[in-house]
Amino acid sequence: MSENDWHETKIRVRYKDTDRMGVVYYGNYLTYFEIGRAELMRDLGFPYSAFESDGYSLVVTEANAKYHSNVGYDTLVTVRTKIIDLRLVRVSFKYEIVDEQYGLLVSGYTVHACINSNSKPMRIPPELRKIMEENLLCAGFYE
Repeated sequence: MSENDWHETKIRVRYKDTDRMGVVYYGNYLTYFEIGRAELMRDLGFPYSAFESDGYSLVVTEANAKYHSNVGYDTLVTVRTKIIDLRLVRVSFKYEIVDEQYGLLVSGYTVHACINSNSKPMRIPPELRKIMEENLLCAGFYE
């Protein structure tokens, strides 16, 4: 992946994702971030189910979303995801949710800590760290 490359996941806005005004409820964009992140990890060969069976998890410790525009029911949006920071115990992902007609809808990031089955912090396992390092994109973290 180059610095400009994003992992892309398409999502069609469901009726249940919208609010009374007919646009996506703001909190649901964080769910879209999760879907994008899960699909990125799956495509890298590390689905979240594998984490759990290996006795560790990546838990969210921080989430940020900046809303640029809204979108309504049945719109096909693209969730763009990339790894932007990697530490011993922590990894950060950056997101953009875009639509062909409206452009950038939401941007944001999440920070995750690696924990063991006893909820104690642990180093990111070497095999996962290697894949993450190969896909790390050092694009400004807090842009």
